[in-house]
Amino acid sequence: MDVKVVEFLESKGALTDDELFDMLRESYDNVGFGELNTVLLRLEIEGRIRVSSSVKGKRRIELKKEQK
Repeated sequence: MDVKVVEFLESKGALTDDELFDMLRESYDNVGFGELNTVLLRLEIEGRIRVSSSVKGKRRIELKKEQK
């Protein structure tokens, strides 16, 4: 599922956690929000994404730009 999250962010740009969750539900029937949080935490620790607080309980997820 990590790869799918990165693919969505590459194609769509920054997304909210709700938008990303809805897109994942279309690909994976039994994905839960807790599972998404685990994937987001792992990708953030790996330095592949940035998660920031947006408006009232929503989070903005975006790919980190490659530094050369």
